[in-house]
Amino acid sequence: MHAAVVRSFDTAPKYEIFDTPVPSEKNEVLIDVIAAGLHPRVRSQANGSHYTSSDKLPLVPGIDGVGRMANGQSIYFVAPDSAVGTFAEKAVIDPRRSVALPEGVDPILIAAAMNPAMSSWVAMRRRIDFQQGQKVLVLGATGNSGQMAVQIAKLLGASQVIGAGRDENRLNGLKDLGADATVSLADDPEEAAERLGEIASEVDVVIDYLWGKPAELAMYPLLKNRSDRSRALSWIQIGSIAGPTAAVPSVALRSANFSLLGSGQGSVSTSGYVAELPALIDVIAAGKLKVNSVSVPLSKIEDVWNDSAYAGQRVVCIPSK
Repeated sequence: MHAAVVRSFDTAPKYEIFDTPVPSEKNEVLIDVIAAGLHPRVRSQANGSHYTSSDKLPLVPGIDGVGRMANGQSIYFVAPDSAVGTFAEKAVIDPRRSVALPEGVDPILIAAAMNPAMSSWVAMRRRIDFQQGQKVLVLGATGNSGQMAVQIAKLLGASQVIGAGRDENRLNGLKDLGADATVSLADDPEEAAERLGEIASEVDVVIDYLWGKPAELAMYPLLKNRSDRSRALSWIQIGSIAGPTAAVPSVALRSANFSLLGSGQGSVSTSGYVAELPALIDVIAAGKLKVNSVSVPLSKIEDVWNDSAYAGQRVVCIPSK
């Protein structure tokens, strides 16, 4: 079969002939891949930086996708943890980690939207007891996942959603996605943190795709300005595009009802993720989430991998082209 193959963590995948994977476990089956999204998680898999990386090469990246079963049924599936992922003409899957798609649903839309939407959807439905009417701050709201988080927080009943990010153009567009207020993180980090403390101090939930210095600087200003520090604030750490570590001020943990937790592989079980797939697919198929997607042939993977022209878009690779 043809696949995008990583032979070095320092270079982009190349389009090559690769051995077709063979089902080896009782529940595994071989399917045709229709579409697979180029998510940040796929990039970190391909460069060996993700915390689940085994450092084994060669590998075919790709963590999910839309596929076709032998009986013709179209499905959305989450790939097993293996060295042969979804950026290929065929993939081995466990059907228990898949969901049948409604007839006529756009496979590009599903492949583009499911991964960035799943992070905040699962975080808010599985990691905390989110209540309608609560207020949400999205740190990193100008990225694809952050833009989804703004929309999902509103869909799940947030009374106020505040989006914070560096990209001024995308920040201005967040109100069209449901944001009630925005905070720029583009200038001095300490000044930006103080602005967050003034504007977002009454939120109940922080969905954090940044971590690093922005999170470190924002924690105490957010907490010290709360009108009632005993009211719970749940900080959900999902991504770390601003840095893998952040120093948590001890005073933040002592002086307020502050919970810091993460959401991702390991903190949520596979069965927990799969249980959320049908409802999220229904939301996406109904057009309730906007996603900026573009489809490209898988054969062009090396060209699009680092092409800045696709910045801000969720690239979806089509193996059949």
